[in-house]
Amino acid sequence: MLDSDELDELFRVLPRRYAVIRRLLDARCQSGPESLVRLMLRSAGLRFEVQVSIPGVGIVDFLVEGWLIVECDSQAHHSTWDAQRRDRRRDQAAAILGYATYRPIAEDIMWSPEVVSAALRGLARRGSASSSFQENRTPVAASRGPLRRVS
Repeated sequence: MLDSDELDELFRVLPRRYAVIRRLLDARCQSGPESLVRLMLRSAGLRFEVQVSIPGVGIVDFLVEGWLIVECDSQAHHSTWDAQRRDRRRDQAAAILGYATYRPIAEDIMWSPEVVSAALRGLARRGSASSSFQENRTPVAASRGPLRRVS
């Protein structure tokens, strides 16, 4: 709603203690709940991109750690059956490409942020455990040499 110059002007008239907030704003986020999720991701130390275009899926709110799509859903844009069908088909197209999707609802982002943040951290831990297991595992037979009978 406001461009960068207008935001700068707004923060010039606000009490100085709010200046720290200006550095946290990102114009790529398209809603308040998206901005809050961005701060949750940042605070969790996760790598993420904002408003990413994925061929066959479209633009997603966040791509986290290269594999997790996070879409911040509100009643205004996702409550009709047509909208839900579209969302599920996008999620399906993303799954075909190997992405997982998490869709926290705006109500939870705003009023239960600790639950959404815990979900993001849990998914990130799970994804990181899966990828490190796949990348760092050594086949049992190879690590022990040739199989032999033990008496």
